[in-house]
Amino acid sequence: MKRSKRNITPNESYRVGPVSYPRFSFGKFGSHYLKREFYFDVHPPLGKMLVGLSGYLAGYNGSFEFKSGEKYPEEVNYTFMRVFNAAFGVVCVPLAYYTARELGFRRATIWLVSLMHLMARVVGLIIIPVLVYVFSFYLHFLVLENSGPGDAQMSSLFQANLRGTEVGKDSPLEIALGSRVTLKNMGYGGGLLHSHIQTYPEGSTQQQVTCYHHKDANNDWFIYPSRREPEYDPSAPLKFVGDGDVIRLIHGQTGRNLHSHAISAPITKSHYEVSCYGNVTIGDDKDHWLVEVVDDVASKDRSKIRTLTTAFRLRHPVLGCYLRAGNVNLPQWGFKQIETTCVKENKPSDVYTHWNVESHFNDRLPPGDPGSYKSPFLKDFIHLNVAMMTSNNALVPDPDKQDDLASKFWQWPILNVGLRMCSWDDNTIKYYLLGNPFVYWGSTFSLGIFGLLVIWYLVRWQRGYNELSQADINHIHYSGLYPVIGWILHYLPFIVMGRVTYVHHYYPALYYAILTFGFCVDWLTQTMDVKSRWVIYSLLYAIIVGMFVHFRVLVFGIEGSSQQWGHLDWLSGWRIAN
Repeated sequence: MKRSKRNITPNESYRVGPVSYPRFSFGKFGSHYLKREFYFDVHPPLGKMLVGLSGYLAGYNGSFEFKSGEKYPEEVNYTFMRVFNAAFGVVCVPLAYYTARELGFRRATIWLVSLMHLMARVVGLIIIPVLVYVFSFYLHFLVLENSGPGDAQMSSLFQANLRGTEVGKDSPLEIALGSRVTLKNMGYGGGLLHSHIQTYPEGSTQQQVTCYHHKDANNDWFIYPSRREPEYDPSAPLKFVGDGDVIRLIHGQTGRNLHSHAISAPITKSHYEVSCYGNVTIGDDKDHWLVEVVDDVASKDRSKIRTLTTAFRLRHPVLGCYLRAGNVNLPQWGFKQIETTCVKENKPSDVYTHWNVESHFNDRLPPGDPGSYKSPFLKDFIHLNVAMMTSNNALVPDPDKQDDLASKFWQWPILNVGLRMCSWDDNTIKYYLLGNPFVYWGSTFSLGIFGLLVIWYLVRWQRGYNELSQADINHIHYSGLYPVIGWILHYLPFIVMGRVTYVHHYYPALYYAILTFGFCVDWLTQTMDVKSRWVIYSLLYAIIVGMFVHFRVLVFGIEGSSQQWGHLDWLSGWRIAN
């Protein structure tokens, strides 16, 4: 009798639970690459491009949204995608092996370092990483040619060159009185000039003015003549706006004038506050703004402002200050939007005082094609990186909310905390991010041991002992000190930064701590006989492998109730069973 064969789906060879952290974010980013939609994230693009490449090679079309807790559909070959990306982590192990060889460790120590390096990443020197970093952004811009959710973080000219964008589409080229416009700040990470009905809690208590990346009707402004000129007449001949003209900007939704006065800004106290005040008929000279053209990528003619291509500044004639939007975020009362002020210093090179018209609406003017001019790659590269850094710094802990995923920098070297990567429901396959305890504690302990070794030899050297040869000193320098410096350089940023942090932020520093552990073992066993050294190394190998076997359920997935694994909660902060 012939047996029937059941078709094996791609995901049946690997136990896959629902979408979990951080796959819901990186899977979503990979989908953007497959759909070629521009998006914004605080991290560099190369890793996420590799996720997109794995999906492309697996035949995935980018339609799955990777929402947390959802099941993977059959058409998503998740097994291939996971193996593809995990392979880069596997490659780190032989890289650690050859790094240890170059540092002059004995072969037994080399294998110890290779075994310990399961989760860490390798970092090269300087030039090659910089080239790879810049080239990854070049590919990022090349692949993401369609308009997407991250458009607003980029310059207006960059957005205008994306397929499917509305920026600059059918916008008249030259700006006239009566035009409805949106104004984009040209500083790195700049947003759109914005206002809403909420008022400042202090200062003038007038209507707030901010910069905001989200596109809505609160970004619309009408260009009107100054109060010293006749009122705007829609039936009168068109009058175009150019360098040296004094105008008013009237908020489209509330009808109030863009205004400034000699009151300190809410956050940057050395600047003047900018608000919305009055209406079309009620106001004063403090509603006026003088246009100063800085540059135009399309023309040397400064007699007119052009959509997208003209960079200009807005000077307050009464106060002599310039409209500016830096990278300072307002508190929660300002919805964390960008503080917009009037800066007293006249610095023409300050790009945060530069503005351009992003969208332009005027029924009396013919549509143009201002998006035919390209934005330079280097400028886009810097712009996106500053926007990434600004958004990254804005990811500060909220004191009013409890974040069970976040952790502090001091908890990582001592493995005081782990990370639940998905729902802890009994019906869910659960994964817990926890390092090998011996690897963490051993590598952290070795940092202190290395410091004591250096102090020991320095004290003995000062007392006249010359027990170290030049070769020994070089070995300590290159094989011991360099890894410690690498650990400091990769750990220190997370100590000083104010953003929310997670356990995986320690992985680059962990790589160097592991190399330091290898050096300490290598140095302290160098005077032993071969048999004694192999006993020590065999014991270390056994402990590392034994730890992995003991905690293997965290890697392969916890099924059913987590309470049965309470014996794995060695520390109260691990929260595996409760």
